[in-house]
Formats: sequence, structure tokens, C-alpha cells
Amino acid sequence: MILEQYYIECLSHASYLIGDEGSGTAIVVDPRRDVDGYLEDAERYGLKIVGVVNTHFHADFVSGHLELRKATDAWIGFGEAADTEYPITRLAHGEHISLGEVDIEILATPGHTWESISLLIRESAGATPTAVLTGDSLFIGDVGRPDLANLGNSTNTELAQAMYRTVHDVLLPLPDSVIVMPAHGAGSSCGKNMSDQLTSTIGEQRRTNPSVAPMSEAAFVEMITEGQPSVPSYFAADVALNKSVHGLLDPERHVPELSLADLRAELSSGTAVLDARSVEDFAAGHVSGSVNVGFDGRFAETAGMVSDIGDRIVLITYPGEEQESAKRLARIGSDAVIGYVNSRAAGTIPAELSDLVQTAPRTITSELAQLLADNAVTLVDIRNPGERDFGTIPGALPIPLAQLRSRIDELPADRPVIVHCAGGWRSSVAASLLRAHGRSRVSDLVGGYNAWLDA
Repeated sequence: MILEQYYIECLSHASYLIGDEGSGTAIVVDPRRDVDGYLEDAERYGLKIVGVVNTHFHADFVSGHLELRKATDAWIGFGEAADTEYPITRLAHGEHISLGEVDIEILATPGHTWESISLLIRESAGATPTAVLTGDSLFIGDVGRPDLANLGNSTNTELAQAMYRTVHDVLLPLPDSVIVMPAHGAGSSCGKNMSDQLTSTIGEQRRTNPSVAPMSEAAFVEMITEGQPSVPSYFAADVALNKSVHGLLDPERHVPELSLADLRAELSSGTAVLDARSVEDFAAGHVSGSVNVGFDGRFAETAGMVSDIGDRIVLITYPGEEQESAKRLARIGSDAVIGYVNSRAAGTIPAELSDLVQTAPRTITSELAQLLADNAVTLVDIRNPGERDFGTIPGALPIPLAQLRSRIDELPADRPVIVHCAGGWRSSVAASLLRAHGRSRVSDLVGGYNAWLDA
């Protein structure tokens, strides 16, 4: 048996290649759009990819099932409740996929979505299971949230009740030794308490995962329906893309460098500009109207909070990061990156654009304390609800970053605004977003809530 995990930090996303050396066949589970890695490993192992399985309709990225079908002519599998525009193989609970010796049993594990399935992997039929690919049902340290997508006429409560049965009737009864391999890890918006470990075991999760501890169904439902991260606006668009026939990612795609004249023309026409440099370099000087989404953070997911799928985008990047930045946006379906402009030495914007450059004001904790005492500013806390449970700055208005773009009108226009997050990365995103939408008197708190707490 061959079992490979592929993990990308930017989206906290894990995908898998399962193969049988004897038969030379394999399937890929929950693939991303840039599928070269799966194809290269399949060739290296002497495998033919015959199937692609999505454990559910992903909301936080566009799956690569259509790209893999084009490259390999593989069938596409989903749980029985899935409904798509393209032909699929419906996988029912208890059904087996044989790759030769290697046996894969389908487990219906609804709760995150109704069509959610898990894949129980055995080295041979009838053997003790080796691993279970749990999708977004059982995470390391958490379970999948029930409120992202695909609700139809159902409620969050009904999905949470289904997740309770999935956990206690389907997954926890598996042998303690079974390796748990989920589709997401720490930082993902698909749950609120995920570990940064990439694998675990059923036994370890039974002992340490608070979400699967013995409790009543009512207590479980209350726990997993409260305190979840706010949903990025692009999630609904990605669910729709994953259900539909859509354009494929070109593996040879190369985003061009723009001339400064081209950049000026794009700015004049209202094209969005995402500045992928550090918070510090952005603050020192950036193109007016650009939004700071640092390449070193959760770049793709955050970009999906501040722009719409389909928006024309220009990237400003450090040299060497432009193509990877565009690829990360493509993973969430944002394909309309028309070009990039590199920063120069020391991360600065080209001098030829000096007439378009502005600095970003930032506030330190001692200044904020005085401003709050004088009631001179509106303070906005852009952290997620679960983060605020650990403490808040008195008087702060809670608007999670994922909701900020749609709630700008809630901020008073007649006084300065200061935004803060936990450590200072997301607040630069938020402050620049507000300035790009016409709010001129906006700064962010250096070091965020952590710096405030230390002070």
C-alpha cells in the first residue's frame, strides 16, 4: 500500500494519494487544483490514477477533480447525497473500492455537510484498518463545523446532530490504532480548535479531543454551533464551483509582469491591487488603494475575504513570489490575476510610482490607551468569536475580518478608526481594506491584542 499526504499551510489543506503497488492503480482524495504533485508521484510509483474522491463539497478551495479527470480520465466519486453538473460515481456507506490488494471502505459521515464521507483504508480486504481519511468530519482536536454550506432545507442543529452520530456511531468505534488523516489542520475556517498535528489515531483522539468526549447530544450540538470562525465570503462561490463544470487551471500558466504604465492604467480602471509584502514594508510605503495581504500568512483565504472570485487583480510582490502568489489565489478559484509588479530593494515600491505611494499609520498600545481614555477613536476588534472568548479590549466593536467588507457602514465616518487582531497581521489587512473603501482616518494596532495584553 502507498499512502501519501500532501499538505499546504496557506489553506491548512491535506489531500491524499492511495495506491496499490501490485495492481499499479491509485485514487486521489480531496485534491487541490494544481495537480502536478499527484501526477508526478503516481508516475514515480508506477501507478495509474483511476479515481478521484472528494469527501464533500469543499468550501475553502476549488478541488482539482476536473483537472485530474482531464489528465487521467479518472472517475469522480462523491457521497450519495451529492448533486453535480458533471458525471459522478455515488459512493454509498459500506461500499468498497478495490485497488487490487488495497481495500477502501466508504463510511457515510454526515455532519459537516450531508454528502460527507470518510474512507477506511485496509492493506487487504478483511485486514485490520490502517487509516481513515476523515475529510471534514473528525479533525485532530476538533470536529467539522455544521454551518458552512449545503444546508438546503436543513438547519445547523440537524447537521450537528448528524455529526454527533457520525462521531459516536461510526468513527470512534474504529480500532484505537487506526490513523486519523483529516482534510484540514490548524488555522482552517472549517473548525475552531484544530491541532497543528497532521495525523493522529482514533485512540489518541478518544483520549484528547474535547469535541468527542462523552457528552449528551444536546451538549455536543451547543458546543459545535457556537464560537466558530466567521465564514469568508468566497466560500459560497467555491462550493458552487465545486458542484459545477468550470474552467480548468492551466498548469503552464505564467502571470506576466506589468509595466508601470500598465499598472497606472489598471489603477485608473479600478482593478484591485493586492500587496503581498510584509506589514512593515507595506506601512512604509504602498500604492494608494492597495490591500495588504501578506504572502507569509494565510494569503489565499484572506484574499478571498477582501476580494471577490472573478475580480481582476494586480499583485505587488517580492521578487520570486509572484507566480506562487497567483497559484495560491487560483486554488480558491481566483483566476483573474492579470499581472504583477515587483517591489525593489529593501521591499520598496518603484520610485517611478512615488506620486501614487502613501504610508500606513500604525498605533502603539500606549497611544491607544490614551485615545480610548479620551473617547477619541472607534476601536474595531477583527478577531473571530472564539478568540474574543480569551479576552477583549474594553469598548472594542467586534467585526470579524471575514465580515468587515460587508459591514463598513457600521463604522462611524466622523471619527478615526483603529483596528486590531491578535498579533498585527490581519489588522494591516483590515486597515488597508477600509482605506481602499474610502475611510481615510484608519490605523491598526502594532502587535494586536497580544501587545495590549503584555502592556
